[in-house]
Order: sequence, then C-alpha cells, then structure tokens
Amino acid sequence: MFYVIHQLIFEKEGVYLHTNAKRSNQDTTIPGFIRIVERDGEGGEEETKFDPGYEPDWAVISTVKQERRQEHPPVREKGQWGSFSLPLSELYSLRRARFSLGRNFLVLTTRGGDPLPPLHFQRGGARELLKAMQRYIRLAPSPMDGRLFLAYPHDSGALSQSFDELHLFDDTSADLVSRFIQDPYATTFGGFSKVTNFFRGALPHTHQESPFSNRSPQDAHCPHPADEEPGFELITCVKLGPRPQVKRGKPLDNWDQFLDPEGRVTDPQKVKELVFRGGIVPSLRREVWKFLLGFYPWNSTTKEREDILRVKTDEYFRMKVQWKSVSEEQEMRNSLFRGYRSLIERDVNRTDRHNSFFSGNENPGLALLHDVLMTYCMYNFDLGYVQGMSDLLSPLLFVTQNEVESFWCLTGFMDLVHQNFEESQEAMKQQLLQLSVLLRALDPELCDYLDSQDSGSLCFCFRWLLIWFKREFSFEDILSLWEVLWTRLPCENFHLLMASSILESQKEELIGSNHDFNSILKHINELTMKLDLQSILCGAEAIYLQLTHCKELPLKVQEVLGLRVPCSSSEESPDSEPKETDTLLAQSEARGASSCQPFNGQTPQRTPPTYP
Repeated sequence: MFYVIHQLIFEKEGVYLHTNAKRSNQDTTIPGFIRIVERDGEGGEEETKFDPGYEPDWAVISTVKQERRQEHPPVREKGQWGSFSLPLSELYSLRRARFSLGRNFLVLTTRGGDPLPPLHFQRGGARELLKAMQRYIRLAPSPMDGRLFLAYPHDSGALSQSFDELHLFDDTSADLVSRFIQDPYATTFGGFSKVTNFFRGALPHTHQESPFSNRSPQDAHCPHPADEEPGFELITCVKLGPRPQVKRGKPLDNWDQFLDPEGRVTDPQKVKELVFRGGIVPSLRREVWKFLLGFYPWNSTTKEREDILRVKTDEYFRMKVQWKSVSEEQEMRNSLFRGYRSLIERDVNRTDRHNSFFSGNENPGLALLHDVLMTYCMYNFDLGYVQGMSDLLSPLLFVTQNEVESFWCLTGFMDLVHQNFEESQEAMKQQLLQLSVLLRALDPELCDYLDSQDSGSLCFCFRWLLIWFKREFSFEDILSLWEVLWTRLPCENFHLLMASSILESQKEELIGSNHDFNSILKHINELTMKLDLQSILCGAEAIYLQLTHCKELPLKVQEVLGLRVPCSSSEESPDSEPKETDTLLAQSEARGASSCQPFNGQTPQRTPPTYP
C-alpha cells in the first residue's frame, strides 16, 4: 500500500496550444491550462491523475520529484491533445520561437527528442511558469543557438542565469509602435517584458560569481546574502536619504540679456538652467526653441543665423519638390512611399484637432502638418513616417508658425527620439528596463505589487516614453514640458524620472484599490489630462536629487542617471545576443572578476551636472 500526495506549485489558464503556429483558427488553436504539480510518495507504478475541476480542451501537468521517468513522451496525433503529464526530469530544452503570426512561443522538447506543440501565453504568466520551474531545474543557453536553452538538474553545475538576462521574451514586432497607439489595451498584453525581475537560480550554498557581478575583488570571499541572485546587483535594499523639497522657478523672460552685440548667446548653460527651472514665456519660445533643438548653434551671430535660415530654406524646398513631383504612376510602383503618404494623411486628420491651429476642414495648418511630414520622409527615407511623429510635430508647428522652421526643429527633436520609432524597438525596451531599475530603487513595494499583477514590465508606460507624454498632458503643458526636457538637465533620462514621479503619485490608488492587470492598464490610461505638470516636475527633480545624494547608489541606477559610464555597450546591443551567450559560457568558470571592474576596485563616476 502506498500514498501519492499532490501539491499544486503553479497553475495558469489562458495558455494556447498551437498545433500549427503558422496559422490561427479554431482547428489549430486550442485553449487550456498548464500546471506544475509536486508529487511525493512511493510506488512508482501509480499513474499521475489530477482533477482540474472542469473539462479543458487540453492541459499540461508537469510533475516533479518522482523517481521514474516516462518511457514514452506525451505525443498526440493532430486533434487528439488532451490532458497529459510531463515530468520536469524529462524536459530536455526550451526554445523561444517566433512564427508568421508575430507572436512569441515557448516550445518544450523532451529528452526523447519529441517537441510539444508551441505554447502561447495569451494572458501572460510565462515568467511565473519559468520561475516555478527554476525551483527544480536550471536553464543554460546553448552555445550554438541563442534562442535555445537546455534544462539541467540543479546539481549539474550548469550555468544559471535569470530568465530576464537570457532574453527569453524579447518582442521585436515591427508594427508595435503603431499597434500601441491605435489600441494601447490590446498591445500591452504583448511584449516589453525585458525588466528587472530577480529569480533565485542557484543553490543557497553556491557562491560562484557571475561575469555580470558588480562586487569588488575584496568582497569576493563574502557569501551572497540569502536573498541575492548571484550575478545581479540587488537594488531593492538601498536605503535612500530623505527626498528634498523642490520648487519651480520663473520662466525665462529676458532673451536679450544673454546676447552679445553680434547676437551670440553668451551663456548657453545659464539659459538651459533657467529653462529647466521655469520654462520659457510664450513670446520667446519661437526663438529659444530653435537653439534648444539645434537649428541654430549657440555661438552663431545674428548674421550667421540669417545665412543658416536661407540655406536651410533652400534645402527644405528642394526635398519638398522631390515628393511633390512624384507622379501617380510612379507612386503606384512605390508601395513604401504610398504607405507613408497614406499613414500621414490619416494621422494628420486626427492630430490635435481640438487646437484652433488645426481645427476645422480645409485648415491651412493641416496642410502644413502634412507637407512637413512628407518632406521628412524624403529627409530620412529609411525611417520614413511612423505613427506618433505627427504628435511631435504639431506643437513645433504651432509655436513657430513656419513650415521651414518647424521642419528643422522636428529633425532636431527626432535626433533625440528617433530610436523610439525604429523597427527593432530596442530603444523602447531599454527605456522600460531603465525605468524599472529606477522604480525598483525608489519603491520596491510598488514594484513587487506590479510584478504580482503581471505588470512588472511597465508596458503601460510605453506611450509616455514613445512621444514624451504628449497625450498625457494638455497642449499648453506639453509646450512647457518639452522645453524642459530639451535642456537635457539634470540628466538625459529626465523623462524616466518624470515617469517614476507619475507612478509613485499613483501608488496609493494602485495598491490600495487592489488593481489587477486589466484595471492597472485602465487606470493609467485614464490619467490623461488629469496630471498636474508642475508637481510631477518637482517630484522628478526631487527624485534625482534624492538618488544622487545616496552614497551607495547601485551601479545600474548610476548609469541611468548618467553618473557612471557603462564599460561596454555590447551588453545592451540588440545584435550581440550570440556573442553575449558565448561570453557567458566562456566566462562561467571565472569567479568574482567582473569585466567592468576598474583596477583599483572603485566605480568610475562622472560628476553630476550642475543646475540651480
């Protein structure tokens, strides 16, 4: 007589099994659930049974801690998938795969070489599954395939890395920007999961150092704290000092005092500091913006600026003539150009129509908006037009009231944010990662709550960062906000501090009301036009001062704030994944020596930028 005890470790519904991942219909897409069940007991002949309480279309029940292995992997004929079990000891590999639908899938392969149908987590939860699996197995990247991860028991000595560091859930969907702007609710169910979730991937008694370790050589002999993930810099236990009170200043209202007799700006840094502190009065925006956005050099004379304007005007109209002269027959043979024009015409008709400069039909402001965007396609045809760029142009056109000046101001603005619109979306994922690093240091409790609701990726902040809060504040507030951000003070990532300030301001509502994933998205989206810009700016600056005054600020936070220069950009390069994997495996035998550690054991830092 024997007893079999089942303990439910993990359960997730809304997981889709795709018998044909290249198509999606009722015949090939089967909804079900996945569970991990821990079984203790004796008598290995007992067949694993687990009553789910209802009849799903399919189910995977992964069993652990059992002595025997299945001799016959769970393979089914097409259309015959039902409830089946797979011991984790039989799991050979896990592959992240992408198919023609543009979705990410997990493909599990047994030790017998039989792959299971791809799994797509429609409602999220893949990270939690892997976290639960990590209690029993380790995943190590294959040296031959950057998307393949091999499963090992914990005692195998295999390299253990966080699933985030292994980039299991990159989403480089080409149309992600446009999909988010059209439907932020649906799109946020997708990618952008490259965030700082720290899992325990090593045994408590294992002190092997990772090549990503930030510990100094003199600390190499010290054991890791019980809750520390080897190879990662923990930022949850940093004790920050008090947050200072910050007040906004008066706007820049006297431009002439900064000009010498020939028209040069005598103190550009002072101008930037004043703009950061209080903005610019509306009457001076048209002139000062052209300096902030690089249309005019700060050291140019009045005469030189006249020459620059003349040259830039000629250059603009030469590019405008190029697209104006494209015939209908030519356009029919150029699908890319035709697509740009179609997107621009559609977006122009719905951009800031509440503003008098763009309201009504047959409005000349709309024609200028259209022409400038079309000309930008000729200026940067590789990038062309991406939805959201019309949101960046409209305030520029409103302030300058000039087609040429607004175009060159747009090129300067795009120099700052063009990576947001690139197809790879690596810049957006990097910013979301940096935002999560900041928030983790500032408010671990809020981060933990968002993680518990499958919102730790901060994907609901995507639109904020993409178009610099354009749709979150009023039109007039955006004019004030952007000129502050263009100063690049006190650091280039001040927009991330803005996002942190907003999230912290919503902590009580998010946690106190016990919001779940869907209601978090809804609540954040409903903040539009309800935020007070001046209080958010004060909060963001106060956060910066609080962090920079911390003597033990984590290295990753220092990098986000520009206080420390990363040792190598290769770790962040989207094209370097195979090299990173090779480096990881090659360095796994090295202990304690971080490639970023300076010879004297001290962290290289840059002096924080000064401002009033």
